[in-house]
Amino acid sequence: MIAVLKRGTTAEQTDHLIRWLKTMNLDVHVSSGQEVTVLGLVGDTSRVDMELLTSLEIVDSVKRVSEPFKQANRKFHPNDSIIEAGNVKIGGGFFAMIAGPCSVESSEQIIGIANEVKEGGADVLRGGAFKPRTSPYAFQGLKEQGLKLLLEAKKVSGLPIITEIMNVRSLALFEEVDIIQVGARNMQNFDLLQELGKTKKPILLKRGLANTLQELLMSAEYIMSEGNENIILCERGIRTYETYTRNTLDLSAVPVLHELTHLPVVVDPSHATGRAQLVPSMALAAAACGADGIMVEVHNNPSCALCDGAQSITPAQFTQLAHAVKRVREAIQ
Repeated sequence: MIAVLKRGTTAEQTDHLIRWLKTMNLDVHVSSGQEVTVLGLVGDTSRVDMELLTSLEIVDSVKRVSEPFKQANRKFHPNDSIIEAGNVKIGGGFFAMIAGPCSVESSEQIIGIANEVKEGGADVLRGGAFKPRTSPYAFQGLKEQGLKLLLEAKKVSGLPIITEIMNVRSLALFEEVDIIQVGARNMQNFDLLQELGKTKKPILLKRGLANTLQELLMSAEYIMSEGNENIILCERGIRTYETYTRNTLDLSAVPVLHELTHLPVVVDPSHATGRAQLVPSMALAAAACGADGIMVEVHNNPSCALCDGAQSITPAQFTQLAHAVKRVREAIQ
C-alpha cells in the first residue's frame, strides 16, 4: 500500500503519521520527491482502514500495490534511485562503463587491463576472483588471491571494483569491494540475498538464465527487505531455443524494468552474446534503449584468456566502444 501526501505537508505532520502507521506493525518507507512525498507501507496492510487514512488532512491518495515486489516498485519510489560506488554514480541520468577481464589471472594482467580501460573510458573495473563454471574441471578463479590482486589494481588505477560472490561463507572477504555481483546462477539463492541485504554495499543483481523480470525484482526485494536499497539490476541474456549466440539478449527488459522499478539497469552484452564481434553493436543498442550502464569483458590477450576469451574484446576495442556509446547517449538525450 502507498499513501501519497499532499504538497505542503510538514516534516512534523509526516513523522506523526509514520509513528501512527508503525503502531500497526508496518514498515514505512519514505520517498521524498520534488513534487510529492510517498509513504510505502510494507507488512499486513489489511489492518489499515483505507477510508480513515484517505480522510486525513495531509493525505492526497491511498492505493494498494498489487505487484508482489513492494520496495523495488516504482509506485513506492517514483524517482530513479542513484547508486554510488566510490566516486561513481549509476542511475538517475548517471551512466557507468564497467570493464575488465572475466577472471583475474595475475597481477600484471589485472593491473595492465585496469590502467588501459581507465584510460579508455571505464568508470568501474570488473574482474572475477571466484568463478562459477559449468564444468568442475574448468578454471575456478584464483579465489582469495584473486581478490587481493583486484584490490591491488583498484589501488593502482583508482577505479572502484566489482566482483562476484559465490556464497555467504566468503562475504567477509568482500569488505573492500565496492560493488558485489550476484551472478545469474545465484539470483534465487535467497539465503545469500538476505545476508547481502544486511550490508550497505551496492549489489549488482544479474537476471537468471531462465527467469522472468518479476522474479528478478522479487530477488531484489529479498535484499531490500533486509535494509539494503543499493541495488543495480543487470540484464545479461536469457536462454532460448537459439544456439547461435550464448544467450538471447532481452533489450526490452531495460524499458520494462524502468517502468516497473526505480532501480538502475545495466546490460552485459558479453555474457548475452558470447561472441566478441557482437559485443559492440549490442552495447550500443543497450545505450540507445536507455540502460544506465554497460558491463563488458575486456582482456589484453583474449585468445589466451583462462575464461571466456571468445566474448572478450581488447582494450583498444573497448576505447572505441566507450567513445561510440558516449555519442549514442548524446544523440538520445
